[in-house]
Amino acid sequence: MINKYKWLRGCKMTDEGCSALTSALKSNPSHLRELDLSENKLGDSGVKNLSDLLKNPQFKLEILVLCKCSIKEKQCVSLTSALKSNPSHLRDLDLSEKCT
Repeated sequence: MINKYKWLRGCKMTDEGCSALTSALKSNPSHLRELDLSENKLGDSGVKNLSDLLKNPQFKLEILVLCKCSIKEKQCVSLTSALKSNPSHLRDLDLSEKCT
């Protein structure tokens, strides 16, 4: 069985890296099902770009792990808005401050 879980945990990703990642995923949105970006500093624009990607109905991500990313209220609003506009695919979102 192929593991489709993409681990980018703790790779020191910043706003710029998250923007590059979401741009790449926008060009080929249909295959990725699970993504772990834990322990990164995604920043406001990184989370905004990720939220925009989640709004795309062709992007079928089922699990998104953002634990220990210090997600702020403003960023949560952006994620919430994205999930309200496209609630059908994502079934697990981890925003905790403690990674397992």
